[in-house]
Amino acid sequence: MCGMPQQPPVRSTPARPPRPDASMSLLTNVMDHSLDDGYAEAAARKKAAGAGGMPKTVRAKLGLAAGLVLAALVVTVGAAQARVAAPTVAKERQELVDRIDRETAAADKLEGSVDKLRDDVSARQRTALKKSGGDKSELVGILSGAVAVHGPGVKLVVNDAKEATSGGNGNPRETSDFSDTGRVRDRDMQRVVNGLWESGAEAVSINGQRLTALSAIRAAGDAILVDNKPLVPPYTVLAVGNGKQLSTRFQDSADGLYLHALQENYGIRNSISVESDLRLPAAPSVIVRTAQPNTEKSGKGTS
Repeated sequence: MCGMPQQPPVRSTPARPPRPDASMSLLTNVMDHSLDDGYAEAAARKKAAGAGGMPKTVRAKLGLAAGLVLAALVVTVGAAQARVAAPTVAKERQELVDRIDRETAAADKLEGSVDKLRDDVSARQRTALKKSGGDKSELVGILSGAVAVHGPGVKLVVNDAKEATSGGNGNPRETSDFSDTGRVRDRDMQRVVNGLWESGAEAVSINGQRLTALSAIRAAGDAILVDNKPLVPPYTVLAVGNGKQLSTRFQDSADGLYLHALQENYGIRNSISVESDLRLPAAPSVIVRTAQPNTEKSGKGTS
């Protein structure tokens, strides 16, 4: 008897064991898909656009070329502007140089006129001294500084301390002011000159500047002025008189000892020597200021 064909027995598939990290599905999903879908899509679009565009190397070369062209354009424009402005600058500079030359020439001319007038005034003063001084006119001229003199005397050189002139190429004006104890000050030179007068000097000069009874030794800024003319160290003081006697008296005087103390305590340098012949110029200008006697007889009573 025919029967129905028998179906093969169905074999049941055993169930898969659950993943051990099933409870960590969110963390697993993040690890498996570390790149966000949006970023992945953007990267795909950029890749597609790049495939159809220019290669990166060509674009980089074009960008570099454009930058070079721009830089060259800027340089060219700058050079052109400088070339256009150069004649104007040169013209202005030449005008300034010409103006300086003209003003310098005018100043030199005025200085020459001042020298001539000064000589004329000195000559007139000497004439007036001869008329009023009689036989003593020569002595009066010497003592007043109106005439040049020469004769024996002493030469005294006073200079700043070495420490005060160690910088600025040896120029103390560039390194320090009178607050430096190693600098010679105006009052130091005043004492030196007064000491020489007191010791018997008949005529005195400092760095070629003849001193008179009306001369002033002052300080202005970092400079010592003699009759408003600045002097630069070393200060050379010439004094006409009896050389040996003048030197001895000055060194033994209070002012000579003061100068020695400056050397011992502050390093200010000085040296004195007896000279057989010194030549001192006349003072540039001697302003005569004299008191006139009252010739009117004063009354003994009042009416």
